[in-house]
Amino acid sequence: MATNIQPTEKIPVWRDERYLSSAAQILSSIIVIGLLYWMASNFVEITNQRGISLSYKFLSEPAGFPISESTIPYDPTMSFGRAFIVGLANTLTVSVTGIVLASILGFLIGLARLSSNWLFSRLATAFIEFHRNIPLLVLLFLWYFGVFNQLPLVKNSVVFPGPIYLNIRGLYLTWPRLTETGGVFAAFLVGGLILSILAWKFLISVRERTGRETYYVQTSVGILIALPLIGWFASGGAPLWLDVPVLEGFNFKNGLRLSTEFGALLVGLTTYTAAFIAEVVRSGIQAVDRGQTEAAKAVGLSNFQVLRLIVIPQAMRVIIPPLISQYLNLTKNSSLALAIGYQDLFAVGKVTINQAGRAVPVFLMVMATYLILSLITSFILNIYNRRIQFVER
Repeated sequence: MATNIQPTEKIPVWRDERYLSSAAQILSSIIVIGLLYWMASNFVEITNQRGISLSYKFLSEPAGFPISESTIPYDPTMSFGRAFIVGLANTLTVSVTGIVLASILGFLIGLARLSSNWLFSRLATAFIEFHRNIPLLVLLFLWYFGVFNQLPLVKNSVVFPGPIYLNIRGLYLTWPRLTETGGVFAAFLVGGLILSILAWKFLISVRERTGRETYYVQTSVGILIALPLIGWFASGGAPLWLDVPVLEGFNFKNGLRLSTEFGALLVGLTTYTAAFIAEVVRSGIQAVDRGQTEAAKAVGLSNFQVLRLIVIPQAMRVIIPPLISQYLNLTKNSSLALAIGYQDLFAVGKVTINQAGRAVPVFLMVMATYLILSLITSFILNIYNRRIQFVER
């Protein structure tokens, strides 16, 4: 018996959820865009009424103020734009160095926190609790005024092999610098580093696919040694010269100087962030199932092998997301350098505002720069995070 199927009744547009959802999104977008336009137009109108310039032409004008410590050449006759780049370079220097040191220290303290040794575990706990419960600004003051400002005078400098001199003005290091032909050696050195990393990854992948020994460690180390050695001879055998600090008058000249302000900021950021990283590492390791560890020990792996081959690779999947936040916090917390006199991006921006009288453009530049740094850091670490996550099949 044939059954008559009635056609489905068409839903009216005003009751269709698809159309209603699209209409709501369009309407909300129009409202948000209109609100932003209204705020921007009002802001521009107010600045015009008060005679506040929003142009960036001042960046090409002479800055006229010194920067006590810079990683790139600078003098007061250079432009505001150059001073801003110097501040950015100083921020990157302390941030990148702090991230590396805080990662190493935090990882070690996190492992010590889980150690079966009572003394190691309690010392790690004390370190973590001390740094997590003190504001970073207070910690910076403790390091700067309580430690680095108590170092001996220049004439009574502490001398280490190198020679290296430590005094109240900073740490003066004997530092290698490139000669005229040093660029050739530097190119071979960078090329050797890149090729050794590529060889390491390629040979490991071949070993995993074929099961054959590829001697990836020996090959990579050989490349890392051979190419710089070739570059050394290609540059004439003298690509470097040692810049030795020498006491002249009341201070040291030449060499590499790390100021007490830089030292206090770096140590403060490193120890403060390392305490949080240690807790991230501890929680990540404890998230690994104990059965994994027991199975690894059952097949004869040592404690170090269990940690390196079983626990850490799985824990990294838990560690990386909160670790990204700690790296971002360290970069942004570096702006507290203003409190102890280290001229980073924010400090240079503040002086630029006083000199050029361009508060709004400078603050926009500073905010945009910190935003870009944070996005780049998140982007790089998120790529690594996606690579180490489990792939469901």
